[in-house]
Order: sequence, then C-alpha cells, then structure tokens
Amino acid sequence: MAVPGAHEFHWQSLARLPSGRVYHTLSDVGGQMYMLGGCDAAGRPCPTLELYSPEGDRWVGLPPMPTPRAGAAVAVLGKQILVVGGVGEDQSPLKVVEMYNTEEGRWRKRSALREALMGVCITVKDGRALAVGGMGADLLPRSVLQQYDLRKDVWALLPPMPTPRYDANAHLLGNRLYVAGGRHCKRPVKAFEAYDTESRSWTTLPLMPCKRSYGGVIWDPSGRLCLLGGLRQGGGHHSSKFTKNVNIFDTNQGKEASSVGTGADRSLRPTTVAMKTKRADFAAAFLRGRMVVAGGLGHEPSALDTVEAFHPQRKKWEKLAPMTFPRCSASSIIIRDRLLVVGGVNQSRSNAVEQLFLRQQ
Repeated sequence: MAVPGAHEFHWQSLARLPSGRVYHTLSDVGGQMYMLGGCDAAGRPCPTLELYSPEGDRWVGLPPMPTPRAGAAVAVLGKQILVVGGVGEDQSPLKVVEMYNTEEGRWRKRSALREALMGVCITVKDGRALAVGGMGADLLPRSVLQQYDLRKDVWALLPPMPTPRYDANAHLLGNRLYVAGGRHCKRPVKAFEAYDTESRSWTTLPLMPCKRSYGGVIWDPSGRLCLLGGLRQGGGHHSSKFTKNVNIFDTNQGKEASSVGTGADRSLRPTTVAMKTKRADFAAAFLRGRMVVAGGLGHEPSALDTVEAFHPQRKKWEKLAPMTFPRCSASSIIIRDRLLVVGGVNQSRSNAVEQLFLRQQ
C-alpha cells in the first residue's frame, strides 16, 4: 500500500473541552472516544467522564467517576471501561478500582488493588486486564504484575517483573507482554523485559540504548518498538538534554534494528533516522503507515506546534502541517485512522482538541 505524502495530512480543530485539562486518560470503546478524569486548572484531580460526539462535534457529560483521579490506568473490557489507580484528591496513589458500563451508563465499584498505586501500565489479554508496575504511597516503584478477571471480580498475582518501575510502556504481542522503560524514583530506567503468558515467566531483553524520559513510544504493526526523542539523561547528576534520536528494537529478530545517535553501532543497518526537531513530552503515534510526532517541548521558550512524519521508503522525516494549538503534555489516541490530540499545557492548561487525518482525494 502506498504511504501517503506529507501534503495529504491535515489538522482539524474540534469542539474544545469544557475546561483545560492535563493527565486525563483517553479510551476507545467501539470507535467512540471517552475522556476520564485528569487535573483541572487548579491542579485538582477531577471525576469527570466525557464522550466526544463527532456527529455534533461536541462533548457530552456522562455520570462522573465515584472517585476523582488523574493519571489513571484504563482498560477496555468489551463495552466496559476499567479504571485502575492513579492520583487522588490528596495527591496520593489510589487503590480503588471502578468500572463504567457504556451501555448502561453507570459506574460500579470493583475489587480494589492490594495497595494504592499510581503510574500503573495496563493492557488486555483474552478479556483479562494485565496491570504491571506502579509507584506506591512510599514513592517507591513496584515490580508487581496483576491480572484482573472481570467475571470473578478478582485480582490475581502473577510472577513479578525483574525490574521495579512505574510509568512504563506495556504492549501485548501474541503471548508476550513487553514492558519498556519507565521510572525508578523519578530517574528513567533502561530495562526492557517480556512476560510469556503461557510459560508464566519473564525474559530480560537488551537494555535500551540510553536513559530517556518524556520520549515518544510507538509500536508499529510489524512488532517493532520505536523510541523517539525525549529528555536524555547526561553524564552530570542533573543534566538532561532534549534529543531527536530514534532507536528501534525488532521483537521478531530479538535485536536492535536501528540506533541513531552517539555510540550507535554502525554495523547495524539503520531503518530510520533522527527526527528533524529535538523534542520531549509530545504526542506520538503510528498513522497510515507512518510514525508521527506532534508538539511537545524543545529548545524554544514555549510549547511546539511542529509536526513531522517518517517516510519508510524514503528513509526520512518530513514536515507536516503544524498543529493549530501548540502544547505539550497532551493526551492522544488513534481512533478510526485519525490521531486525536486532547488538552495538555501551553503556559496554562489547554482545552484544545484537534485531529490529524488524511483527507480523501
């Protein structure tokens, strides 16, 4: 299939949020976008649940969550949204778990986690939620792997990760749950590990090439993990620098497929190149055959509006039309072949919503 040209991508501004929001969670249920919680303009976790209606280009308020929270982990189980952990009104991690039934339009309390956790990463395997890692009330990372059974409403403990961490990236490929990066007491970790759901065992994979935080993480359909940009931790104790480096790990071959930047192994044939712009805390996604990065923070004093996409045949990054609303810390999601970027920060909390899509010729 031909990869679309840079000029074919367009931004469209959508109905704004009722108020500026950050650290909210987006979820796709049957092609519908739900937005859960987040921090309001005063920095307080909020209980709101809202649905975006593309037909009327408007946000519809739904029954609020029983527990206000920000940074929650969310899993879609059929027509239901499972909301796990996050940060509560007292700025502490939560153990409470709640579920919203999109057909019935109501919330139900579910079995709580064994302990309060924030920064959990979650995915779904065979109708069951797998929640990994997190940070406890003592501010220390956890290595716990928990499985939620919807029918029984129970959490089961599975073999723990080798490396404790929170804010990691989890991705399921077949029977393997990959867990990449994350943080340990605010410091980025390079750990990359995989859990085999059949053998119930963990495998330690090659460490990530560098310690980076606030970077982009994209899993492409062929099973490649793409790490993009971010803040790269330097040699000094506090020195961090924006980077445009890109690293790719091919899970099919079990090795790094591409490494671009200082210390790269030149014997590996690069499959991509560094981005045009150094950036961190941006939106990143795989859209219509192309890796796309949008907005974030760079060396400019304010948030970026620049957007670029990688062309796999030409082996280069190309500029796309900029976002209408520059921002960082936005939430993003792919729904129906469209990248939606919601809220975020541009000096203050942003209520902007826009989508990147391919206009049909």
